Amino acid sequence: MAKAKTQELDSKQRSDLLQTLKKRFEQHPERHAGLPWAKVQPRLEADAGKLRSLHEMEKSGGEPDVVAVDARTGECTFFDCAAESPKGRRSLCYDREGLEARKSFPPKNSAVDMAMAMGVELLTEEQYRELQRLGEFDTKTSSWLKAPADIRKLGGAIFGDRRFGRVFVYHNSAPSYYSGRAFRGCLKV
Repeated sequence: MAKAKTQELDSKQRSDLLQTLKKRFEQHPERHAGLPWAKVQPRLEADAGKLRSLHEMEKSGGEPDVVAVDARTGECTFFDCAAESPKGRRSLCYDREGLEARKSFPPKNSAVDMAMAMGVELLTEEQYRELQRLGEFDTKTSSWLKAPADIRKLGGAIFGDRRFGRVFVYHNSAPSYYSGRAFRGCLKV
């Protein structure tokens, strides 16, 4: 995976981001039952690169929050928890190969390239289903998911959404893009 932008946040950006993350963390205890913020904040403050990635997730509308913690290592997993797919990441085809295959009207970027630049991973289908157990997401939009290698090899990609009270995972060709489809990121800190 390519590295995220290495430019560190200035002190105001760090402070504002930590306040935003803490407020969201406290507003949604069901996402991380029993985990105190005091265990999360030091991990964030110790890694400027991960903090930068969370800033990019926040800046593009992802509303990242802790959704899991490794009981053995204390590693916290953040997912984009915005109700709808992040506005700042929409209208992207799946990956660079899909982008280059567009014959006309190519989008400005791909989900995989943007995620790599941010220093995050696209959610897998399993992670997306875990997220959907925490609430109702993508009821009006959809999100690209990490395509299994066998599907991608055949030119396809997958995306998920929630409709009619159920979570669906569908397929599309990798060059496709839609104004209501973005991607959700995963970051381990």
